[in-house]
Amino acid sequence: MSDTATEAFVAHRNLLFTVAYEMLGSAADAEDVLQETWLRWSGVDLGVVENPRAYLVRITTRQALGRLRTLGRRKESYVGPWLPEPLLTTPDVADDVELADSVSMAMLLVLETLTPTERAVFVLREVFDVAYTEIAEAVGKTPAAVHQIAHRARAHVAARRPRGAASPGETRDVLEAFHRAVRTGDLQGLLDVLSPDVVFLGDGGGVVQAVLEPVMGAARVAPLLAASRPARDDTATMRTAHVNGHPALILRLDGVLDTVVALRVEDGLITGLYAVRNPEKLSRMEEETALRR
Repeated sequence: MSDTATEAFVAHRNLLFTVAYEMLGSAADAEDVLQETWLRWSGVDLGVVENPRAYLVRITTRQALGRLRTLGRRKESYVGPWLPEPLLTTPDVADDVELADSVSMAMLLVLETLTPTERAVFVLREVFDVAYTEIAEAVGKTPAAVHQIAHRARAHVAARRPRGAASPGETRDVLEAFHRAVRTGDLQGLLDVLSPDVVFLGDGGGVVQAVLEPVMGAARVAPLLAASRPARDDTATMRTAHVNGHPALILRLDGVLDTVVALRVEDGLITGLYAVRNPEKLSRMEEETALRR
């Protein structure tokens, strides 16, 4: 493997990971895709590569598409709701508003409703501004077909993405109020920050206890949270952190990472709560992950 090829891969590694993660919602699978990309890149004749970044993105996209179809089959047998794998992200991700929005738990769940090809086209075009001709090569479609897919995917996402999404500062304020209410078991405090139609999702993967169906409505979600372990257990500690580019809560019991709670905030109220407890999905929460566009 030449030094030039190695340097190119290393230079674009964070970008490639971000592409794969946004397509898959799984850091573990994104890392596998990067390994496959590296193996294929190592066999490429660099003399025919005009743009290493575009070439590497193309390889990564193709590998991620294959992995995405496999993931779809795995999710069919998943116990309870499936949530994306949370990432402890570097502070600069939050500074890039578009990138932070694209990797938020809420947006990744919206992307789950797209077909694999629609997801690839949307991510490459809307997040990374890849040219239609390059996307066409990556997904094996004509540029005209990619235009149509992109239009369809944009309309699909626009109908489902958060409206009136909060600024990072507003999200922090809501998170702090939510944090206090959960820590003290303050039912009224929870009702004050939860939207009447809030949705709570828990992901235990059948490995640890979690709600197996979405819990909907503040009247049901607030009592559930007020009676939760953080309000009753002296060994429970919670802190705020940047998760997927947004403020979130990290819960530890006896010092051991137990749950990551991400929020969707709209118009000053929490409309979505995403609690990831599956230990297999918490490995990227001990050190920061750098994401790039």
